[in-house]
Amino acid sequence: MIVDDLFYVYSGSKLDYGKQTESASGINFVSRNSNNNGVVGRVILEEGMKVYKKGDITVPLGGSYLLSAFVQDEDFVTAQNVNVLRPKKEMKDIEKWFYCYALRLNRFKFSAFGREVNKYIKDIELPEEIPSWVYTANLKVHNTNNKPNKNVLDTSNWKKFTVGDEKMFNVSAGIYHYSYEYENGNTPYITATNKNNGINELINIDPEFKGNVLTVEKVNACTFYQPDSFCATSDVNILEANFNMNKYVALFIAAVINFNEGFRWNYGRQCRINNTKRMQIKLPAKLNEKGEYVPDLEYMENYIKSLPYGDRI
Repeated sequence: MIVDDLFYVYSGSKLDYGKQTESASGINFVSRNSNNNGVVGRVILEEGMKVYKKGDITVPLGGSYLLSAFVQDEDFVTAQNVNVLRPKKEMKDIEKWFYCYALRLNRFKFSAFGREVNKYIKDIELPEEIPSWVYTANLKVHNTNNKPNKNVLDTSNWKKFTVGDEKMFNVSAGIYHYSYEYENGNTPYITATNKNNGINELINIDPEFKGNVLTVEKVNACTFYQPDSFCATSDVNILEANFNMNKYVALFIAAVINFNEGFRWNYGRQCRINNTKRMQIKLPAKLNEKGEYVPDLEYMENYIKSLPYGDRI
């Protein structure tokens, strides 16, 4: 069975996000992002824009996250190089999620400038049948009491801070362990991955780093908050805050680093420890009693708490 047997394939809205007008009350804009269901923001719907329906599947055709398929929970428009799949027959959400996962597993077959997905997407093979466990899986759906935040972040007064500054973070590198040094255990082992909060496996080595820190992997500077003690490979840099950082502030800063740094780094140009120390990030700021700008921790915490599902963190 192939994609074309199950889905109509559309070429998307082919819009440029940078040329759109952002609006908190606008329509979802889906790009080639692998986070947040592919949604990078909301834009004003203008005449002539091709709008796709809630329940359609978006499939990025390029970039580092090609075939990061998502089921959209609202009507939306798309960027360029994003295809839209619509089932030819009625399909439950859980069945769509299964096919999204199946599509992602085909990523290794394609590349952005080699064997491109757009030429072959209709012919990608999918399982003939959906396994019975898909229907019996106990998927817990979290609810939130928070409403979507309609206020667009005003970054005009944010200030730049250097990650390795003595008032910001102590930056250290992880410690590599050969596979013969450990077995399965309970300690998270953080590696250079952009999945599963950076955790590649659980090992039986005692934790070498305390929790409540940020980890930055070297290949794409993908940043995660680590709440618990862990081990990390030498492909990961650890950011220990020199200020009172809680999980909300950490998640805010991680989002800023991921948004601003991911495109700068790759396997050939890695974000090593000195690069991480020199990294500059713009954050909400306020003046302290000495008249110096410092990160506005209260603002960052309250912002994260105000987001949908921020009350579930």
